[in-house]
Amino acid sequence: MTKLRIGILIGTTRATRFGHKPAQWIFDLASRRDDVDAEILDLRNFPMPFFDEVASNAWAPSKNEVAQRWQKKVAEFDGYIFVTPEYNRAPPGVLKNALDYAYVEWIRKAAACVGYGSVGGARAVEQLRLICVELQMAPTRTGVHIQGADFFAAKQGKSLAEIEHLQKNATAMLDELVWWSLALKAAREKA
Repeated sequence: MTKLRIGILIGTTRATRFGHKPAQWIFDLASRRDDVDAEILDLRNFPMPFFDEVASNAWAPSKNEVAQRWQKKVAEFDGYIFVTPEYNRAPPGVLKNALDYAYVEWIRKAAACVGYGSVGGARAVEQLRLICVELQMAPTRTGVHIQGADFFAAKQGKSLAEIEHLQKNATAMLDELVWWSLALKAAREKA
């Protein structure tokens, strides 16, 4: 069986970000599976300006070289996990910008979310799901929400792998992501 390629996007570029911790944790979980080949994508490595193209790359090729490199990278994956904080009840602007710079690369692929911060990033995750639908992606029902005591313990160095209820949600989320990614990959190949 060919392994699914899953991109794990760290949704913030702040110097003091926490996102690399849950991204590494979910990467470690995904890497233990025999059906997933995961890779962490750090938006720091793709410093795109605010979206300033003549149109979406669905209608006109992007001129920005970093955006072109980003689109090529995004196209490599069968599904995605967005690791996002919640900034003012929304995902960070840098993540929305990265989503806007690609279109055809996202189409008919599965997406899952790991949120953290206030109410576990639930409001940011809800908005990401709506954005994913507009980009013709299939968001999973189950996500992971790191909030409250778990968030503060992890910020202070406690391993997310030690928090049992997060492990259960992460496993369920990965199972759903794999199911949808396989189904959509088969459909894309058939079309």
